Amino acid sequence: MHKHIRLAFVIGSSFVLSACANLSAGNLFSHYSAQNNELHQKVRSGDYQQAETLLPEQVAGDILDNFEKGRVYLLNQQYVESKSAFDDSDRAVRIQQDQATVSLSESAMSVGALAVNDNLKTYHPADYELGFLHLYLGLNYLKDNDLEGALIEMRRANQVQEQARKDREKELESAQNQMEQQGLTPNLGSILSNYPDAGQKLQAVQNGYLLYLSALLYEADRDLNSAYVDYRRALAVMPDNQQVIEGTKRVAKRLGMREDLAKLEKRYGKASYLTQGKSRVIVIDERGVVEAMQGWKQALPLYDSRGNGAWYSISLPYYPETREQSFGALSLNSQSLSADMLSDVNLMAKQDLSERMPNIIIRQGLRVWAKDRLRKEAAQGDDVGNLLFNVWNTLTEQPDTRSWLTLPSEIYSSSEVVKPGEQSILLNGQPYTFNVEAGRTVLVWLSRQGNNATIWHKQLGNIR
Repeated sequence: MHKHIRLAFVIGSSFVLSACANLSAGNLFSHYSAQNNELHQKVRSGDYQQAETLLPEQVAGDILDNFEKGRVYLLNQQYVESKSAFDDSDRAVRIQQDQATVSLSESAMSVGALAVNDNLKTYHPADYELGFLHLYLGLNYLKDNDLEGALIEMRRANQVQEQARKDREKELESAQNQMEQQGLTPNLGSILSNYPDAGQKLQAVQNGYLLYLSALLYEADRDLNSAYVDYRRALAVMPDNQQVIEGTKRVAKRLGMREDLAKLEKRYGKASYLTQGKSRVIVIDERGVVEAMQGWKQALPLYDSRGNGAWYSISLPYYPETREQSFGALSLNSQSLSADMLSDVNLMAKQDLSERMPNIIIRQGLRVWAKDRLRKEAAQGDDVGNLLFNVWNTLTEQPDTRSWLTLPSEIYSSSEVVKPGEQSILLNGQPYTFNVEAGRTVLVWLSRQGNNATIWHKQLGNIR
């Protein structure tokens, strides 16, 4: 009887060590993707209103919970609520980043997580998620006609992007060397922006969507130098995207960058301005929903030198191989729009997990060791105690599948020169109409999931 009391005490102690905002029955006996599976499926099917009713409350902390809220509110056209949720995330991120030293409570959480599962640790967002935080804050400002506020968020997002690139510089350079050994030459954008060219590896750590939108907004603000910096960076990441190519050539020509322009025109053809009496429509088209991490479990026996042992359950996150949702081409003024990819969010998410996996595996090994020590201390050879501890271990060993589940899967861009006046985009059989004046450019933003979509447009002014 005393041994079972001791066992209950040891298990209860792990609860005390884990006493934090993340301690809940859901995080003890389930994992993030499983707890939010219905939310993920509702967004995937385009049921934004139902998704809003399923938003998490105190599941993963202020950062990740508000990521999901801000995104779903944005899709459901609740723009004030969206910006408020993203602002809450931003404040929580700043507090986390301002903590110069690990706090006592953070250490306790880490120890508790080692004895239970990593869902009890504080969530630290991935670089690509921080980039999307500032991107969507910027879009909220743009929707509210605040170009200055949008540009501030673009600058902050660019700081995240640059730090991410610097953190992975050696890995990118190694990938570039491998490409060159195979006879592949760096792409032009990589040369112009002094980026290491690592093909798809660069796309996995740099967000072409963010870079292109940033360049476009700088161009709208007539800050052509900043626009050209980001166009070149976007070209390094997505060298075959036609809208990025057009923007890079257009701004290079306006800045009088003759040497760069000569290289660009040799590779991509002549640069051109918007001719008199014409207008331009640029479309950013978000599609689908990023994949959710899943987990797999494996039972492993662990024995000591006397032959005494127990079974331990280990659990690791992974991204399953799934087929992307298909979306038909958009139609502008009854003409099909060709589209080029800007970003593959699944690629960025998988890259982040791949980078974190060595640390995850190390912690998993430490957890098995820690749990075995706890079992020996609590059960002391008692069969019933060992059985109870095995049940406890099996129930609480959960993979850490925390990630921003409601992000889009892929982002595409399109552009078309049109006659001034009323324009019409056919979306899921319904027309969306807007006007554009001669010599002006309009940005249309839309996000498509299932058979539903959110769409709006903004006048960007005189982008020649």
